Amino acid sequence: MNRAAAVQQATDHFDSGAFLADLRRRVAFTTESQNPDNAPALHAYLRAEMMPTLAALGFTSEVVDNPVAGGPPFLIAHRHEGDDLPTVLTYGHGDVVRGYADQWRKGLAPWEVCIEGDRWYGRGTADNKGQHSVNFAALAAVLATRGGTLGFNVKVIFETGEEVSSPGLDAVCAARRDLLAADLFLASDGPRVSAERPTVFLGSRGGISFELSIDLRDGGHHSGNWGGALRNPAIVLSHAIASMVDRHGAIAVSGLRPPAIPASVRHALEDIVLGGDENAPEVDPNWGEPGLTTTERVIAWNTLEVLAMTSGNPEAPVNAIPPRAKAACQLRFVVGTDWEHAGEHLRNHFAAHGFPEVQVTMGSTSRATRLDPDDAWVHWALDSMRQTTGKKPALLPNLGGTVPNDVFATTLGLPTLWVPHSYPACAQHAPNEHLLGSVAREGLQTMAGLWWDLAEAGPAIIATRAATRHTASSVTRSAP
Repeated sequence: MNRAAAVQQATDHFDSGAFLADLRRRVAFTTESQNPDNAPALHAYLRAEMMPTLAALGFTSEVVDNPVAGGPPFLIAHRHEGDDLPTVLTYGHGDVVRGYADQWRKGLAPWEVCIEGDRWYGRGTADNKGQHSVNFAALAAVLATRGGTLGFNVKVIFETGEEVSSPGLDAVCAARRDLLAADLFLASDGPRVSAERPTVFLGSRGGISFELSIDLRDGGHHSGNWGGALRNPAIVLSHAIASMVDRHGAIAVSGLRPPAIPASVRHALEDIVLGGDENAPEVDPNWGEPGLTTTERVIAWNTLEVLAMTSGNPEAPVNAIPPRAKAACQLRFVVGTDWEHAGEHLRNHFAAHGFPEVQVTMGSTSRATRLDPDDAWVHWALDSMRQTTGKKPALLPNLGGTVPNDVFATTLGLPTLWVPHSYPACAQHAPNEHLLGSVAREGLQTMAGLWWDLAEAGPAIIATRAATRHTASSVTRSAP
């Protein structure tokens, strides 16, 4: 009974074809959360697939209704070995985006796993069925190697609405905070920085959607008869947008800029280069905040994007000055940004720059999160991954995109680690989505090492973090 045996057990699970068999079965569930007609498939995935899988590992589980009317269901499970043992909370999502079967390349289909070399095609192979399949299979390998025990407790929350912005997830976690209490959150989603490099990320940038609109008059007016006498809302809105972001992509709204990048974050990003994978776009080196690397711009800074703009009828334009214009925009932001007052900052900015007619309508928000890169759990994960793979793992303080990490970091108050098993060119959300078999195999090995090491090192890390918090609390209380 040793660590190497657990890693080998996980490797054998892949090499035997058992992992592929599990994934084929799971991909066949048409769990499109964006398609209301497929709601029965979401329930079936939890009850017919995940509950038996977890029961075989000694979990007790229940399906939980979504507190949001019409929202997709959740599964909560636990495996308890002892009150004095570390407890980890893990997560996955069984839903996928629409299959778009007619858009896949000939010979491929979204609900079947088709293998071409190292690529395993199928909807959900990368996001997220393949990833949570890796984690539960690795857990099973450690359980078997240790003779039926893990040396820690495991809790699971599984959702089926991540692709529709996780409705009800925060409410369920808030209502069951005591039930989901843990010492560590460890799960998988998103891509590695590259196919070859194991990665851990500690949170994600937040996101705010908002709409800018100008409504100047009723109806359009002939551009020959009235051009030069009437303000054009598309032109006015274009200038308003240009006042928010300069011509090089740097944010010009002071309240929407983040604080300086912490030294620990800068250090973590020093050897990480984004892009370079197949299908990755060519980076614009002079776009974005000056003085930052491309990686820092994407991971450690804020970005303001225009996602869509309309005025008049672009499909069938007429010779008329349109009456109104609107733009769908988005702010991606890091920890420390004054996101709660984003709407106020935008309105004040437009007023100061002479655009009082611009209306700002704020939309949905996801909070930014980032575990301290110097946290003891981070060093533990990096050491474990290095020992298993023989590679230096990439440490991302946060994703450039957004996962529902704020629920686990803020609502549940947990230190959060994500170990992704996908890669940037996986065609996630697009036709021809795929998982790399080599990454899945290494992911099984990596997770088996992490699960094994959690039992070995977890108690000491928990004690160290508790002592650090106690010291910090004592210093705060004694400060004048």
